[in-house]
Amino acid sequence: MNQASTDYPELRLKPREDRRPRAGHLWIYSNEVDTAATPLNTLSAGAIVRLMSAEDRFLGYAGVSPHSLIAARILSRNVAYPPDRSLVVHRLKVALAMRERLYGQGCYRALFADGDGLPGLIVDRFGDIVVLQAGTATMENMKGDIVDAVTKVYSPAGILWRNDSSVRKLEDLERYVEVAAGDVPDEVRVVDNELELTAPIRTGQKTGWFYDQRDNRARLARYRPDSVLDVFSYTGAWGLAAAARGARAMLVDSSAIALEVAERDAQRLGLELETAEGQAFDVMKALADEGRSFAAVVVDPPAFIKRRKDQKAGLIAYQRANQLAMRLLERDGLLVSCSCSFHLSQEDHLVAIQRAARHLGRAVQVLELGGQSADHPSHPLIPQTRYLKAVFCRIVPE
Repeated sequence: MNQASTDYPELRLKPREDRRPRAGHLWIYSNEVDTAATPLNTLSAGAIVRLMSAEDRFLGYAGVSPHSLIAARILSRNVAYPPDRSLVVHRLKVALAMRERLYGQGCYRALFADGDGLPGLIVDRFGDIVVLQAGTATMENMKGDIVDAVTKVYSPAGILWRNDSSVRKLEDLERYVEVAAGDVPDEVRVVDNELELTAPIRTGQKTGWFYDQRDNRARLARYRPDSVLDVFSYTGAWGLAAAARGARAMLVDSSAIALEVAERDAQRLGLELETAEGQAFDVMKALADEGRSFAAVVVDPPAFIKRRKDQKAGLIAYQRANQLAMRLLERDGLLVSCSCSFHLSQEDHLVAIQRAARHLGRAVQVLELGGQSADHPSHPLIPQTRYLKAVFCRIVPE
């Protein structure tokens, strides 16, 4: 064993509990740890440990969350490369090679946590501005190394920490937004499928933009709808893209601020756009009562199922959202039904769509299934990294 690894405390697994990490999984659950040999409560949140099998085999360096069900997350399997600035630089460069090949323009999710080998870290790039999110105590402890690595790889004009996500509650981490380096404006321009739009990176949702839907937004273009209703629109990326292709577009969102951003983009780009502020279910019902209809309706809600116990109520919410959307479709219309709830399976999502259609006496033809964009790579053994579902379906009379 390389002597450098002994600089870190040890976390030892119970006998036969090394099969998952040896197979490539990154997570270690608390019931897999030999707490008699290496008590979790003696480790500080975010500490780097040497993960060892019961047979004294080195399994990797991991960041620990001693009070969580996921007690540790593997960051490196090479004993010579512990988690530090150099490792973050390496992970960023490996990720960058694929992003630049696929997207260019300097606009993409530059690093996607477990999918890119750094669990707990999100890096979104907006040209010369980089937005970071740390979701674990380990990534919080490594903030200095992360900022140094991002500076080395991208040479950005500004770096922003958007550490205000609710996921930080799980590790008792403070929620805040702060500039890590350089100058960071409130808004930046983002190239999304060649359309230049505005991302409110300081105050918007998540990091200010949803890169995960970019590939699905590109899919919509092939159907050439002449009118599109974009529900739960946020700043209107779906609707504005349709408007840029000549469609009549309408956005529905509860955030007046987000809709104002979309309206400014439409004006700047010379696009016609209609917006409606309000709760999506109420607005869709009102539009249907008015007799409005669209060639395509995109329903892209926030996660209705954040925890497993929310599954029943969430499934009903997805069914209702899709049913209202179908009421607004023309006779031979396209429904793009999305879900970012990991706890909603693809099968249950399709069930919700089918039940909505049956309630209205319509038939569903599933045309294609989409997931998160390629700059959100998933880990083969961690289904939680495959969260986004997009169903493109034709809704026709029975």
